[in-house]
Amino acid sequence: MRTDSSPGTLPAREHLPAGDAGTPVLDVVIPVYNEEKDLQPCVLRLHEHLKRTFPYAFRITIADNASTDTTPLVSQRLEAEIPEVKAFRLEQKGRGRALRTVWSASDAPILAYMDVDLSTDLNALLPLVAPLISGHSDLAIGSRLARSSRVVRGPKREFISRAYNLILRGSLQARFSDAQCGFKAIRRDVAQVLLPLVEDTGWFFDTEMLVIAERAGLRIHEVPVDWVDDPDSTVHIVKTATEDLKGVWRVGKALATGALPLDRIARPFGDDPRDRDVQDVPKGLARQLVGFCVVGGLSTLFYLVLYSVFRQFGGSQVANALALLVSAVANTAANRRLTFGVRGRGGAVRHQAQGLVVFGIGLALTAGSLAALNAATSDPAHSTELAVLIAANLAATVLRFLLFRAWVFPDRDDEQPRSTVVASHTPPSHTPSSPTYSTQQLPAAQTYPALPQRPTANQYATAPRGPQSPYDTTEFRAGEAAEQRSWKDATMHLNPVRPTDTDPRNS
Repeated sequence: MRTDSSPGTLPAREHLPAGDAGTPVLDVVIPVYNEEKDLQPCVLRLHEHLKRTFPYAFRITIADNASTDTTPLVSQRLEAEIPEVKAFRLEQKGRGRALRTVWSASDAPILAYMDVDLSTDLNALLPLVAPLISGHSDLAIGSRLARSSRVVRGPKREFISRAYNLILRGSLQARFSDAQCGFKAIRRDVAQVLLPLVEDTGWFFDTEMLVIAERAGLRIHEVPVDWVDDPDSTVHIVKTATEDLKGVWRVGKALATGALPLDRIARPFGDDPRDRDVQDVPKGLARQLVGFCVVGGLSTLFYLVLYSVFRQFGGSQVANALALLVSAVANTAANRRLTFGVRGRGGAVRHQAQGLVVFGIGLALTAGSLAALNAATSDPAHSTELAVLIAANLAATVLRFLLFRAWVFPDRDDEQPRSTVVASHTPPSHTPSSPTYSTQQLPAAQTYPALPQRPTANQYATAPRGPQSPYDTTEFRAGEAAEQRSWKDATMHLNPVRPTDTDPRNS
């Protein structure tokens, strides 16, 4: 798993402005491998649907994953006949590799993909991309497991799909309902930050991207779909399931060790209402109090259990010290992550050291209370000891919160400039090499390109065909993408969609 430095923040989400330009709004990628029979019906059906229902300019990109049949010839013929179709040839297999390569080179603000069998009803396509165009969400997925979805498939695939998503929920705490439905979309600015963090190049690509996005605090929109199983699917279920489980283990390990640089992606857009300075609403204090009380209550129960266990093998002072030490370490770690929202391993040792100082103060309070109790009576009852310790811990808890908030985890609203990502990419032939990151200050003002409209029927009729098509591109290998396509240099720059808010009602 990649352990690169912080990838930086993302620009604020906003509805893409309407306008008339040549760049497509939506780029739908169809990854294929040896699909000579299904490719042409799929593209024709998708093109007819988009032309009839989608209000903006679009593009259909065929990502050929090293097919060995006549799929490349079918792709080239479709590209020559339909202006909105583009063929893309890769010499290496892997759905994730194909999506990463095409999405990274695309200039469309909304990127999507769907399986060539078109198992998902196309009426869900516009609801899928609409939240991304409007700026409401960052990613969108079709879900076959939503309550309102209508799915036709065999019991074997149903069981495998539900079991896999239960594994994701239990191991990676995933909250999205369907990771493997071949019907997803993402904003291009989000993809530029997420794709360098996704390591898998096969079928686990979707899951890894969604888990990272969810852990980073991005908004994932789910669309219930109507889905019919393809009995002729060429997916090898056992091999795919094995690779997916390996991916779950790898991503889970990276999340547990803090190897993924999620701390700077979290709440990235600067438009979270919790970040606003609202009058008469204390910023962060109420949420921190609730979190601290929950963690403190659980820590107290944990402490009392430990004290009761240690008391069986030693005196009250030794049992109190050991129980307080163990619970203090757990309390500091829980408050660090849950109450004060500190992510990653940066500063963890310092925070634990400061937490031990706070622990020492709590130890002094509880030890002094026990000493006073033992001075008052030579053989106090166990229930009396617990009552005294509870009272002492309540006092120590109040002091601990104040010290945590003011000293250990202070409000770090540093006036640091917002930064953007410069992710250095190597050609796909060197995969899986890790990109490196640096930060650059964002420009003072940057406008997003106007949202293009879909050409009219007359424009279709007069549009040049073949090599002179406005969407025509030269076929090339995957490793040559960085040199011959839209990557004119070796870096990707993220520009703010909405760097400033000029609404006079906002302070």
